[in-house]
Amino acid sequence: MGSGHDHGTTAIRHEKPLWWALGLTGGFLIAEVIGAFLTNSLALLSDAAHMGTDTVALMIALTAVRLSRKPPDAKRSFGYARMEAMGAMANGLMLFAVAAYILWEAVGRFSEPPQIATTGMLVIASLGLVINLIAMRLLSAGSGESLNMKGAYLEVWSDMLGSIAVIAGAIVIRFTGWTVVDPILAVLIGLWVLPRTWTLLREAGNVLMEGVPKDIDLDAMRALLTSTDGVRDVHDLHVWSLASSTPAMTAHLVVAPGTDGEALRRQLSKLLDERYGIEHCTLQIESENCGDACDAPH
Repeated sequence: MGSGHDHGTTAIRHEKPLWWALGLTGGFLIAEVIGAFLTNSLALLSDAAHMGTDTVALMIALTAVRLSRKPPDAKRSFGYARMEAMGAMANGLMLFAVAAYILWEAVGRFSEPPQIATTGMLVIASLGLVINLIAMRLLSAGSGESLNMKGAYLEVWSDMLGSIAVIAGAIVIRFTGWTVVDPILAVLIGLWVLPRTWTLLREAGNVLMEGVPKDIDLDAMRALLTSTDGVRDVHDLHVWSLASSTPAMTAHLVVAPGTDGEALRRQLSKLLDERYGIEHCTLQIESENCGDACDAPH
């Protein structure tokens, strides 16, 4: 028996700020790439690469918003909720590739640091910082609503720190002539992004592998169900995520004789929604353990 069969993703109400943030970051990305080559700054190119991943992350988030509006159909009964995790996974893999490239380029520059146009580097990085701060402001309200929104916000947040590092590097190089500061900053920016990227990949992978959501304790849920009056046993308990903010679960409940199964199902469905935010809940009421039959297709 089921309750709350909402197969769609949680609505994201911040599409307009996403469009504004995408326009700002995408437009400035072109200027920053050109500036990185004109100034010969690897740190600025590293920052531009992260601005590029910001742009892609925002495009992924917008794609997820659009696809989430499509209703389920005969081939995709849960709709397109998993597009969010697939997009986040692609974004994370791209971040790893960018970080690896920057680190590789930086190694060569330690032995032969090139001359750098610090004035242009400083101006471009300062403009990038302003763009990042505006984008962060636009995305902050929706950063807790989905995996993609979180990834997009963290992308911009990290890039903001990168812009600050590039500004500091330009000032140091201008007044000291230590051009080796440029590859050092590039390495630091590259290393900064890796742990965050791993976290994003791990969360997206957990959704795609139908893992238990990180904020749900499966043993505690089992204990909650078995402690309910009328429930004798719980088996075939599965909890997973349709998307980052859309948990779902199924379970078989063996109930005591004389128990009103429908009333119990409604009671537990409401409890699971209140305690764990699970609206898509399917509970099978049984008078005895179904044994090997539980493994058969339902």
